[in-house]
Amino acid sequence: MKKSVILFFVFITILILLPFLVSGYWLRVLTQTFMFAAIATGSNIIIGFTGYPAFGNIAFFGIGAYVTGVLMTKYNLSFILTLPFCALSGFLIATLLGIPLLRLKGHYFAIATIGVMEAIKEIVDNMTEITGGGMGLTLPIMEGDPAYIYKFFYYAILSIMLLTVVIAFLIFRSKFGYALRAIRIDEDAASVMGINTSLFKTISWAISGALVGIAGGAYAYWLTYIDSSTVFQTSYSVKMFAMILLGGGTTVLGPMIGAFILELVSELVWSKFIEIHGMILGLLIILIVIFIPKGLFETFKGGFSFKRIIINLRENKL
Repeated sequence: MKKSVILFFVFITILILLPFLVSGYWLRVLTQTFMFAAIATGSNIIIGFTGYPAFGNIAFFGIGAYVTGVLMTKYNLSFILTLPFCALSGFLIATLLGIPLLRLKGHYFAIATIGVMEAIKEIVDNMTEITGGGMGLTLPIMEGDPAYIYKFFYYAILSIMLLTVVIAFLIFRSKFGYALRAIRIDEDAASVMGINTSLFKTISWAISGALVGIAGGAYAYWLTYIDSSTVFQTSYSVKMFAMILLGGGTTVLGPMIGAFILELVSELVWSKFIEIHGMILGLLIILIVIFIPKGLFETFKGGFSFKRIIINLRENKL
């Protein structure tokens, strides 16, 4: 544990210094990586900790993006002041949705969340006076030197990622976190033990929605233009799940590690195979489930071992 904390702080120190060492192109790549790390870590509170596959959790990302977009364009609020509203919107909507939807389990819940994402997308498209409908919203462009703007968004989204990781860590180590893991392992047994499973699941999804909403708000200002097809992307949901699976959903740092690996590999390799990007991502998910179902962080935390991979193969009866 102590070693992991030290390595984490060394890693963060390197990230803080990187803007002075790399080009604007790599700052943009890393900023997008931080964004996906925040989405994956925030979503993992309901997906990995609680065991509910909220495949449509990107809905809160889109909600956060539109909250920032509307508040900045219609009410002239500053970017920073919109972020609490992004969190509040994600929290409240997840709470309202959680009351009926968290009665579902497994793939039924996953499909329901996809339906919610598509429904919200259609609502946004039809609220033309507020959201701009199919025309989208153009946010105010940040003034200043391009190098300063690159660094501003780099540090802003890095801060959001770190905030998300810290909140996930505090939840993981708390009694609330233990209750969530009990729900994931055996919800009926957790209920018998006196855990209010309905309440805890709803709070878990609400916190997840709030954190993902903040990431969406930052993305909107960074991109300066949003429409429903940009921020309610199913491909983002697939990437989010792949990151959680790759890093390990039962850990705090796993989703962040998965995000860094997947995004950087995407940038370095997959850009050459853009036409089959989706196929490669799907194949990667299958390989992860077969060879390292617990994710990289959990499987190899004691060091790399082919023995663990063989054990996983046997457990999958392959």
